[in-house]
Amino acid sequence: MTKTTDQHLLDEEFEHLPVPLSHRHSLSSVAAVWFGFPMIITNAVFGGVIAYNLGFSQALLAIMIGNAILLAYVGALSYIAGSTGRNFALQAERTFGKKGYAITSGFLASVVVGWYAFQTGLTGTTVHASYGWNETVTIIAATVLYTGVTFIGIRALSIVGMIAAPMYVILGIVALVLIGSEHSLSGVFHYNGLGAGSAMSLGSAITLVVATFADSGTMTADFTRWSKDGKSAVWAILTAFPVANVTAQLFGILIVCAGAAVAPASSGGDFMPVLTGHGGVLSVIALVFVFVNLGSVCTHCLYNGAVGWGRISRKKMRTMTVVLGLLGGILAVAGVWSLFLDWLNLLGIFVPPIGAIIIVDQILVRHYSDTQAVPDFRGSAFLAWFVAAVIASLVHYLAPSFSEAVAGMLAGGVLYFALSQCANHIVRRRESREMSAT
Repeated sequence: MTKTTDQHLLDEEFEHLPVPLSHRHSLSSVAAVWFGFPMIITNAVFGGVIAYNLGFSQALLAIMIGNAILLAYVGALSYIAGSTGRNFALQAERTFGKKGYAITSGFLASVVVGWYAFQTGLTGTTVHASYGWNETVTIIAATVLYTGVTFIGIRALSIVGMIAAPMYVILGIVALVLIGSEHSLSGVFHYNGLGAGSAMSLGSAITLVVATFADSGTMTADFTRWSKDGKSAVWAILTAFPVANVTAQLFGILIVCAGAAVAPASSGGDFMPVLTGHGGVLSVIALVFVFVNLGSVCTHCLYNGAVGWGRISRKKMRTMTVVLGLLGGILAVAGVWSLFLDWLNLLGIFVPPIGAIIIVDQILVRHYSDTQAVPDFRGSAFLAWFVAAVIASLVHYLAPSFSEAVAGMLAGGVLYFALSQCANHIVRRRESREMSAT
């Protein structure tokens, strides 16, 4: 790439090959991409829902354990990405095969487009509920805005993160101050939630925390491949898990435990009603916040989907951004997005084993080798994924007090390692017999 091209706003996005060292970004730039991602109202909702069911202390324990798992999981995948420069599709190709990767990559790239549609639809309903704007027109405007920002590329995501994160913290604090003027905050730490009457267990709450970022967390390589090296990629992840994610969820927990949530069972710790209920300048700022905040997660998810489907279809990321951006917008206008939230727990079953298998394969088994031949399909990886998903499903339905996300990760990683060791042992015995015969 020439110097002139480098100076253009629309830089190369490297959909089909690793990012060369000459094009890697600074730690602050990559960290901004991830730091701004979890700072979303959705996390306040989930944090509040967990608190409503489990109470303050158990909710805090659930998000801390969940974030520790995300740090280890996403951090390991990011280390591989920073060390190799490969996006998620290229990572999956090394583990699941030159053709097999399209199954795992296509699955996750479709899931994140669903998240994009969900958050775009949520933009319309939130603005309609708070300001009375036409919901369909708002969704269309949001689709154009979010697609346009994603089209610019990874640098735009970094800028969005730099704006979204501090804005979330400032307005979250403003919401707590306003709540404190009307509600006593002294009982927050003693809030017990539904207690024994809750259908949510500590394990299922941990799964909810992990599942929230199971998809984009597994596809973290799309972001962290831009890091200077593996260690820088891990440092970037630390800003998201636990720092940004815990902060975002903690606001939701505090609002519910203070008794200030409008509908804690469904909307958790959503503090938008607090901000929009005071009129004036604060309502205008809150309107901007909706688009910046939900736009952050929308652009990240759309970028994941565009890079993934770009690799599969052999198209450019920007081409797929337009196609998928419009598709997600249509789904949002049609109202299909409202059904997507029901899939969240299922993500905790099917997605974590994929990342665990890649981690074991590329750190313990093959060491993300460039020299080993890659088959069209690696049967051991798909077998481990299938069995791990079955085990996670059994945990989900038969042992709900445990976390199916953790069960899936452990099962996928352990099974794949065992299968790889068995395969290597068979190869060594065959080679030994052949040498003895000669």
